[in-house]
Amino acid sequence: MPSGKTPVVLNWSGGKDSAWMLHVLRQSDRYEPVGLITMFNAETDRVAMHGVRRELLQAQSVSLNLPLVEVDLPPMPPNSVYEAGFADAVREFASWGVRHVAFGDLFLEDIRSYRTSLCERLGIEPLFPIWTEQGATKRVAEEILAAGFRGVVCCVDTRHLPAEFLGREYDAAFLAELPPGVDWCGENGEFHTQVLTGPGFARPMAVQLGEISAKDSFLWSDLLPQGV
Repeated sequence: MPSGKTPVVLNWSGGKDSAWMLHVLRQSDRYEPVGLITMFNAETDRVAMHGVRRELLQAQSVSLNLPLVEVDLPPMPPNSVYEAGFADAVREFASWGVRHVAFGDLFLEDIRSYRTSLCERLGIEPLFPIWTEQGATKRVAEEILAAGFRGVVCCVDTRHLPAEFLGREYDAAFLAELPPGVDWCGENGEFHTQVLTGPGFARPMAVQLGEISAKDSFLWSDLLPQGV
């Protein structure tokens, strides 16, 4: 790359952990983020677990000035289908000389082991720029907010969080009201977020809360893009 740094592509969900990972990498003297990979449910046209519309991820890509490779998958794909889609996306970036993929995981060892194994099979190197200890996610959450990132809670698992947390801004008040045992960053799947602005974004994104949908213990708030 012209910067002399190692190019890296990001496994991108559109949430706060992805945004924080991008920020950390952009502050690095070693790595240069050059693109994003996002997995979409082809049936709903949304990010799988987050339930966020494709156009919002595309808007993030434009605002961040990073190309987005979109991988369409069927609902609840088997690992083999997911891995084939991921491999195709990696190959697209490999043509630019990219040999590193970064993930925004925080402390789940089984997820890290799976990603590491997959990357090894594909001949690429995985990076975990924001990896930390389980008890340290309060600090991570506070750093995300202190850096200026703002987002909305787009999904909650009602086994861990009351429905009233859905659609709220991810801010200090949200963190202060989290029930005991809920991870500050939702790393166990308690909630998911969509980032709307922060360092690196050319302009803030605006959304309106839409219809709420439910499946099993999960609730999603449709985020309707405004002016995207």
